[in-house]
Amino acid sequence: MSDSAAPHLVDLRDLRLDTAHALVSQVNGGGPATASDYAHPRQYLQGLIDGLCELSLKDPLTGLANRRHFRAVLEREIDRVTRTGEAALLLMLDIDHFKKVNDVHGHSAGDLVLQSVARTLSACVRPMDTLARYGGEEFAVVLPACQSAFGHVVAERIRRAVANTPIRISPSVELNVTVSVGGAFALQWIRSTTLLWIDRADNQLYQAKSQGRNRVSIEEQPDSTVSAEEKSLLFGPLYSPSGWGDLPPPLDATGSAY
Repeated sequence: MSDSAAPHLVDLRDLRLDTAHALVSQVNGGGPATASDYAHPRQYLQGLIDGLCELSLKDPLTGLANRRHFRAVLEREIDRVTRTGEAALLLMLDIDHFKKVNDVHGHSAGDLVLQSVARTLSACVRPMDTLARYGGEEFAVVLPACQSAFGHVVAERIRRAVANTPIRISPSVELNVTVSVGGAFALQWIRSTTLLWIDRADNQLYQAKSQGRNRVSIEEQPDSTVSAEEKSLLFGPLYSPSGWGDLPPPLDATGSAY
C-alpha cells in the first residue's frame, strides 16, 4: 500500500513525544526536525525510533558502544569464531588510579579524562573492531581476525598512546593517566560464553594491575588447531549420495561378498 493510500492510524498529536524528541536532539547536537518538516508523519516517527535505538546502544559520555551493545557484539563474535576457527581477541582496560582523579580534581575532571581516553583508544583500533565503555573507568575492545602477535602489538600501542597523551582539565592543569590492559583470545572451534570470555580477560587485567599497573597481560592463545581430517569429520557430509557411505558389500552365507 502506498503512503498516499495508507490511512493515518495514529495522530502524532495523541502521542507524548516531547521527551523522546529532547533526548534525540541532545545526540544530534541540536533539535531534530519537527513533524511538520517531513513529508509524512511516519518519517518523523521513524527518525525518533532510530535515534532512540542509537541512544540505547551508546554510552552518553564518550559516544562509544555501551555494555549492552558490546555484549551483543561478543555473542556474534563467539558464533563466528566457533564456525570459522578464526582468532579473536578481547581486551579489557582500566584507567589506573582513576578514583584519585575524581577525589583530587572533581568529577568534571574525571569526565574529561574518560572522554580523552576514549578518543585515544578510538585512534588505536581498526574500523572493524568494537570499542566500548564497559563501566566506570573500564573500557573493552574486541578485535576480530586478530592473531596473537598483532594482538600484543595493538595492546601495547594502546597502553603507550594513553600514557603519552596529556589531558587538559583546566586552563592551567594537565594530567597524564595510564591504563592496565588484560586480554584473552576466543576459544576457536569451541562454543563458549560471553561471561567466560570476559572473566578470562578480567583475570589478565587483574594480573596487569597486580604487577604494578600500566602494563599489558594477555593470556596465551590456546592451541585449537584442527586438522583437515577433523574438519572433514566436523563439517563434511555424514553420508554419501547412496545413503550408506563406503560400507563394504554384504556377505553371503559362505562368507563371500555378493
